[in-house]
Amino acid sequence: MGNVIVGILGSRLDHGGLGKRRWERWRPSVALLMHSEFPVDEFLLMYLPEDQVLLDLTIHDMAQVSPQTKVTAVPIHCDDPWDFEQVYSQIHDVAINQSFDVEQNNYFINITTGTHVAQICLYLLTEAHYLPGKLLQSSPSKEGAPGVYHVIDLDLSRYDQIASRFAKESSDAVIHLKSGIHTRNKAFNSLIEQLEQVSIKSTAPILLNGPTGAGKSQLAKRIYELKKLRGQLTGELVEVNCATLRGDNAMSALFGHVKGAFTGALNARMGLLREADKGLLFLDEIGELGLDEQAMLLRAIEEKIFMPFGGDQPVSSNFQLIAGTHRNLFDQVRQGLFREDLLARINLWTYELPSLKERIEDLEPNIEHELQKFTRNAGYKVNFNKGARDQYLQFANSSQALWRANFRDLNSSITRMATLAVGGRITEALVDGEIVRLQQAWSGFQASLQLHADLVADVLSPEQLSELDLFDRLQLNEVIKVCRNSRSLAEAGRVLFNASREKKSSANDSHRVKQYLQKFGLTFQMLNY
Repeated sequence: MGNVIVGILGSRLDHGGLGKRRWERWRPSVALLMHSEFPVDEFLLMYLPEDQVLLDLTIHDMAQVSPQTKVTAVPIHCDDPWDFEQVYSQIHDVAINQSFDVEQNNYFINITTGTHVAQICLYLLTEAHYLPGKLLQSSPSKEGAPGVYHVIDLDLSRYDQIASRFAKESSDAVIHLKSGIHTRNKAFNSLIEQLEQVSIKSTAPILLNGPTGAGKSQLAKRIYELKKLRGQLTGELVEVNCATLRGDNAMSALFGHVKGAFTGALNARMGLLREADKGLLFLDEIGELGLDEQAMLLRAIEEKIFMPFGGDQPVSSNFQLIAGTHRNLFDQVRQGLFREDLLARINLWTYELPSLKERIEDLEPNIEHELQKFTRNAGYKVNFNKGARDQYLQFANSSQALWRANFRDLNSSITRMATLAVGGRITEALVDGEIVRLQQAWSGFQASLQLHADLVADVLSPEQLSELDLFDRLQLNEVIKVCRNSRSLAEAGRVLFNASREKKSSANDSHRVKQYLQKFGLTFQMLNY
């Protein structure tokens, strides 16, 4: 592999005078060719035209100390070498017009010479891989003219302490997004790990999809806190549930209005989009917005400008958008209820948040989280006794626990028991009462399931029914109930095999349900048509 240096002729540091005494001075560009352990095959030397005399002398001296080194001089034209835009543009043009062969050469970008602006530009272009090499920094030494040099590799993963620090910061950010809850569900953890990277690296819209109570609002708040902590946002977090916006009120609330825009508009209103300037706007249930509001929102996302209701002068707001919905927006598009162009714009980063039933293994750590949250708010510690905890967990993991409102149901349940706990201890009696309360709250949903007591007759032919034992018929009927009350095959599997799955090292509950249904010529999709 050959060694190639890319650098800039330093009008001050490389100027050692015209006489013989120049050899007594440290001149970075020349000195880099004096190190026998670091042979240089080519030196690409950028220079300003006004430094032509210095360039000629420097090239002459380079040939004296390292005749095998090919020196390629490249002029850069800057009216003001301290103008960042000019300097960056010139060096960028040089970089993209060079044929760098990284298979044959090692490249070193000398950031010792040039103005501070030029050094910054060299660093940025190296970091962005326009200049495909490592940074080279040199300095004089007491030993003589060659001085010393240091190679800096911008691949920070090569530096153990830096890499471990970045890994810890990333881990801390992931924990923050999970509200400090040590979740166990692999799919959810992978989702959050990617979302941490996207939150830091991207300003594009993020779409959070999932059932009511799955934690979309909480996650949006955590993303905002993380971005603000990293200095990426200076504005506020502005939240709105689009389901509460209707008619003129929707336009006014989102985009503001001018005085007199409609009856009762006695004063101008800023609007939520302007309140979110330099901050984050969380539009929950974005699928409930009207088509007119969707069109204006699309322009606001793409162009950062919009028209207040009743106004004729556009206003601007630079915000990042997080949208939430429990609906399938693609179905909404097909029904003409949601704009396809808006969906395309907000669908760059889409994350499907699972329900509580779909990540039931995270139930126990979330119970701990709810207890800690209650303790912080109430000012005193509350916990289960062992029997009560086991009793509650057994019910919470059973098929009887519907968790229709997901984590909202769990929060309400823990709050009720903690409030009634005497001496900060949740007892078996309190758990008994809470189970009854939850079952009553969910009874309407359970009753609707019982309306079709013989579900088997709905899905099997008379010939199949005639060959079915009563035992198999009763069992299949319950399996159908669970499948129809589940959002996915995986959720149905976790409910149906809630005990045996704990004894398996790698449970594949979906496959077990699928195989069982295939015995009767059924699929999960057929049961949830």
